[in-house]
Amino acid sequence: MTPELEQIDGEIHDIFRALQNGFQKMDKIKDSNRQAKQLEDLTGKMKECKRLIKEFDRILKDEESNNPPEVNKQLNDRKQFMIKELNSYVTLRKTYQSSLGNNNKRVELFDMGAGSSEPAAEDNIQMASAMTNQQLIDTGRNQMDQTDQAIERSKMVVAQTVETGAQTAATLTQQTEQMKRIGNELDSVHFSLKKASQLVNEIGRQIVHPNNKNIRDIPGLAPPAQNYQIGNRKLLWADAFIGL
Repeated sequence: MTPELEQIDGEIHDIFRALQNGFQKMDKIKDSNRQAKQLEDLTGKMKECKRLIKEFDRILKDEESNNPPEVNKQLNDRKQFMIKELNSYVTLRKTYQSSLGNNNKRVELFDMGAGSSEPAAEDNIQMASAMTNQQLIDTGRNQMDQTDQAIERSKMVVAQTVETGAQTAATLTQQTEQMKRIGNELDSVHFSLKKASQLVNEIGRQIVHPNNKNIRDIPGLAPPAQNYQIGNRKLLWADAFIGL
């Protein structure tokens, strides 16, 4: 969200908070003239909120081509939420207005078409003052249904994200175990090579120094008989020199 959109979003949020506090005060005001004055002040805030939402939509359309699709979707969802929030206060205003008998002021409702990102056309704007109580109830229920559907879609996205994360974690765990096994196998190979190198060294020492009794026996090979070993080594070496 750009700084300009963030500023507008913050101003709209402040207006919604002021509307919430203002309508809560309505029940505490007993004088009808003061109620009418309070309602007029709240109506002005709603008109300003509507103007800001339209400005938010205008900037959103100007920057839409520069944003990735997921960002545009988030911003459009935010705009639709603001429209629904404003319409809920418009409906509440209608209730107080009817109780005051002040039905000559009309409040425009935004088009609440599901999935629509276009601003409401003038011919599609409903007038709250022209709606019956049943129509207001139906409109409120419709808005609640749309909100519930949006919540369910959000839950599905969260569930899919969690599932993807779990699958990724499982894959990484398997890869980690595989790397551990490979590491263990490499350690075993390294140990075997080290033992083989030691064995070769021992064999070489015994070949070079056949009479050295301090050279330890080669593991896994039984030493020859003691008497035969010494004589045999001497004979082998003697034969070798005679041959030369």
